[in-house]
Amino acid sequence: MDIKSKNINTIISPELKTNYKNFPMVPRVIFGIGCFGQLGEILMPKRINSEAPFIFLVDDVFEGSGLVSRIPLIFNDQLIFISADEEPKTDQVDALVYKIRNDYDQLPSGIIGIGGGTLLDLAKAVAIMLTNKGNAHEYQGWDLVKKPSIYHVGIPTISGTGAEVSRTTVLLGPEKKLGINSDYTTFDQVLLDPDLTKGVSKEQWFYTGMDCFIHCIESLNGTFLNAFSQSYGEKALELCKEVYLEDLHEDEARNKLMMASWHGGMSIAYSQVGVAHAMSYGLSYLLGVRHGIGNCLVFQHLKEFYPEGVELFNEMKEKHNIQLPKGICKELTNDDFEIMINVALSLVPLWENALGKEWRTMATPEKLKSIYQKI
Repeated sequence: MDIKSKNINTIISPELKTNYKNFPMVPRVIFGIGCFGQLGEILMPKRINSEAPFIFLVDDVFEGSGLVSRIPLIFNDQLIFISADEEPKTDQVDALVYKIRNDYDQLPSGIIGIGGGTLLDLAKAVAIMLTNKGNAHEYQGWDLVKKPSIYHVGIPTISGTGAEVSRTTVLLGPEKKLGINSDYTTFDQVLLDPDLTKGVSKEQWFYTGMDCFIHCIESLNGTFLNAFSQSYGEKALELCKEVYLEDLHEDEARNKLMMASWHGGMSIAYSQVGVAHAMSYGLSYLLGVRHGIGNCLVFQHLKEFYPEGVELFNEMKEKHNIQLPKGICKELTNDDFEIMINVALSLVPLWENALGKEWRTMATPEKLKSIYQKI
């Protein structure tokens, strides 16, 4: 029989008819000590014209520092310092978008985020909202963004969140903490310069690095695990162990943690995170607990779900003499616990990855409350 006369379903295997996720990746990335110096060269071809500026969103910890003097500002580019003391919020995104639209007669050439996860998430969200109508909270969820964002660049100054590579921008909204997950969220360019992570405090280095470590544990132990996510997750976990359990030179540790962050972010791009992240969102929403430390506060009590991971975490914590805060939830009311539990349980993909389709039989409100009460 001529192949043209066959039913197409008889010549395509069942596996090929599966609807696999078609996720975007960062199309351009540059890595290396000192590569921040190439930023101007990278941006120049992306300038629409001399009246369409680049907007640089920069962690205010760098205000007055040598890093600022190296930012390639020309024409009417604008530098906006932003505090990263709190989690990024949807109304913060809306305010930045309003300011930029009112400051200029045309769209900027691009948005550049320089900082940790907070600044990178803000840069991604602002780039999206400059081309999409409405308010940022309307886009919290999966694949709600309809129009491509403007050109945007991520430059991490701390390693671990994976925000530089992920297709989400996690924001605190009026009703929930949830990411804008879309194909238009991913950065167009990422610049990875390990030198930019110098000067990070030991505690912040640990908490943010543990975000990456917990990404790996949750991805590698999840029901969504596949060869793609496993390959990245295993490499990120290996690098985390080297950084936090071995005695590496500072430069080597910075290089490896930056790569761990990248690989960890890639791992969850094609799978998901799990219990710690879901419950950490509850802490962040109600109490404003920063994401990295929130993950640590929850993860220490998750031996039931991730026994080997919690054992490794405790070993790392002891080696670096990290003392986690205690009594965070001591004074909370039943209503407070209910709010955190509802926020956590709303993150269905995270629970399904962690516990399977019957996750509701295990992740009960009573179970979550018992964990929160230990924090």
